Amino acid sequence: VQLQASGGGLVQAGGSLRLSCAASVSIFSFNVMSWYRQAPGKQRELVATFTSGGRTNYADSVKGRFTISRDNPKNTWYLQMSSLKPEDTAVYYCYAERGSGLKYDYWGQGTQVTVSS
Repeated sequence: VQLQASGGGLVQAGGSLRLSCAASVSIFSFNVMSWYRQAPGKQRELVATFTSGGRTNYADSVKGRFTISRDNPKNTWYLQMSSLKPEDTAVYYCYAERGSGLKYDYWGQGTQVTVSS
């Protein structure tokens, strides 16, 4: 299983970006699909996720600004980021989990998002 993250870049504060994560397998095989981020000197944190129950959860810091979505035929999920702030600057990683009982984790390679003030 491979996850390919893309869509990062440099944007001014208040701007928008859309990240994509393309999977090499059907995303129906995943229990969880998420986006994480890691800023310099900080721990990786969960930004947004599709849960196994089909719900979406967001970090408090991005609620109302970020939206996670999916395109099943394309085996891709997205992170639409709006009203970006300098503190959103980080490397963003897509993540997926699949399996029952024994679970397997998969990570994309990361895409840099830089928000200038």
